Amino acid sequence: MTAVEEAAAPPRTLRQLVRYTLIGGSGVVLDLVAFLLLHNTAGMDEQLANALSTTLGIANNFVLNARFTFERRDRLLVRFLRFYAVGLTGIVLTNLLFLAFTDGLGIDANVVKAASLPLVLALQFVLNRKWSFG
Repeated sequence: MTAVEEAAAPPRTLRQLVRYTLIGGSGVVLDLVAFLLLHNTAGMDEQLANALSTTLGIANNFVLNARFTFERRDRLLVRFLRFYAVGLTGIVLTNLLFLAFTDGLGIDANVVKAASLPLVLALQFVLNRKWSFG
């Protein structure tokens, strides 16, 4: 990496992080709306509704991040599978935090979920930047 590239790297990374965060927000909204429609309106089991709505949010985020954040259009299937795997790591990490803090220490699940978001966002950004789109 040249000195010019190194000097340009932090702003690019910051720009990617901002875009990634905004796109992630759109995925959260889509996930929540889909869950509410599937579970509350259509009467679907919450586990199945969650799996479908989460998948929809991940797919939305992949398409938008591939296009606008990381600007990659090659090897889309491989990149999607990696992106999906990273999305699943977020689910697993959050569930582990629920086990430790909600089940173990009695902390409200909503507090744990909210507190987990920055950690999950940071982990997924790094993994997706390096592995899914690197």
